[in-house]
Amino acid sequence: MSDNEQRCAIKFCFRLGHKATETFAKLQLAYGDSVLSRAQAFRWFKAFSEGKESIEDEPRSGRHSVSKTAENVVRVRDLARSDRRLTVRMIGEELNLNHTTVHQILTSELKMGKIFAKMVPKNLSQ
Repeated sequence: MSDNEQRCAIKFCFRLGHKATETFAKLQLAYGDSVLSRAQAFRWFKAFSEGKESIEDEPRSGRHSVSKTAENVVRVRDLARSDRRLTVRMIGEELNLNHTTVHQILTSELKMGKIFAKMVPKNLSQ
């Protein structure tokens, strides 16, 4: 149940002359727990009442992520395998990548996780 589907329903109810409150009530009946928030539904209703035609989101500003590339995944993998004692920050500094990006690559792309080892004496005695 995509947001676009619900936006279509909001636009449909608006064109039929329904009020925002009754439109939201119908969305709740139709979509249950997956319904848009009340505030979001009212924002879309207002946008349609002000003449907005498209149900698509406006393009957002900001930079696209360019550091999580296939090449960087390979570089992070190779560096992490070469020395398992390296921290996420150390790998980031070495490869000139943000530590958050390195962490995402290690956990999401490479399916790696942290394991803590407990230090114990070599020879156990009574």
